[in-house]
Amino acid sequence: MATTTAQQTLMGSVFDGPTGYAGVEATPEWAQEVRRLARERNATILAHNYQLPEIQDVADHVGDSLALSRIAAEAEEDTIVFCGVHFMAETAKILSPAKTVLIPDARAGCSLADSITADELRAWKAEYPDAMVVSYVNTTAEVKALTDICCTSSNAVDVVASIDPDREVLFLPDQFLGAHVKRETGRANMHIWAGECHVHAGINGEELTEQARTHPDAELFVHPECGCATSALYLAGEGSFPADRVHILSTGGMIDAAKTAKSKQVLVATEIGMLHQLRKAAPGIDFQAVNDRASCPYMKMITPAALLRCLVEGADEVHVDLAMAEAGRASVQRMIAIGNSGGGE
Repeated sequence: MATTTAQQTLMGSVFDGPTGYAGVEATPEWAQEVRRLARERNATILAHNYQLPEIQDVADHVGDSLALSRIAAEAEEDTIVFCGVHFMAETAKILSPAKTVLIPDARAGCSLADSITADELRAWKAEYPDAMVVSYVNTTAEVKALTDICCTSSNAVDVVASIDPDREVLFLPDQFLGAHVKRETGRANMHIWAGECHVHAGINGEELTEQARTHPDAELFVHPECGCATSALYLAGEGSFPADRVHILSTGGMIDAAKTAKSKQVLVATEIGMLHQLRKAAPGIDFQAVNDRASCPYMKMITPAALLRCLVEGADEVHVDLAMAEAGRASVQRMIAIGNSGGGE
């Protein structure tokens, strides 16, 4: 690859700090160099909705993890640069085994994906040998390979409803999404793993209730991974907040809902990176975070310096064992065959 003066100058400033790669600002020169390097490497840049705004703005595609992985599979480019957390890049590799998949910092993990290991799932399956395993896409490749059907936050209810009502279901790893699915399906024989995303779990019902009280004319967009999802439904159910203004949505669903929202203000309960895309989708609406501290440190490890380093050095490449990828791909394909593949998180 050709080395430019801009590349030499920018790379000379990159250093590995305590929270990831740093030393480079998201200037127009940086963005120009990132796009040039992507073309030179025949790469497409994908950015999750929770990424830093400057990473979202330089990407070729922005969205939730499953939508991006499906874009990766259809892309003409033979290299995928996935600006997200590690399980997302793994999912892209599962769906695009012949492509090179890079993540700008392989240390960008996920507290939700880490809340269940393959060994823990094997032990759980042994307790319920006839149960169907439904795994949220926010899981590692190893867990997906042990899964019967994957699901997303927008289609989890449909996936569980598609299973024989007499058959037990093991739902993992998110306990709040699981509670939402159990409530919606009324399924008694559904066992839920006690995992959580520490960022979403930290958005609690008390602060949602207070925000709703002080913003009575707003709409509520609540991600089902949030600890406050039940509180949102309670507010609607008891009539203290209009039910038609409470929406439990995936990140992709939030974008769609933003375009048709009737209120001038929307309170958003999810990771704060989502606000950037919502404001772009509906610039006339005042989008405010229910909890403005709900920032994922792993997502924010994909910095301008990390993305530049990734494109210059071809780092960090993501590998998934072929047999594991085949098994994981089957669990995703079974979900898609149900007919509503939905958005990702």
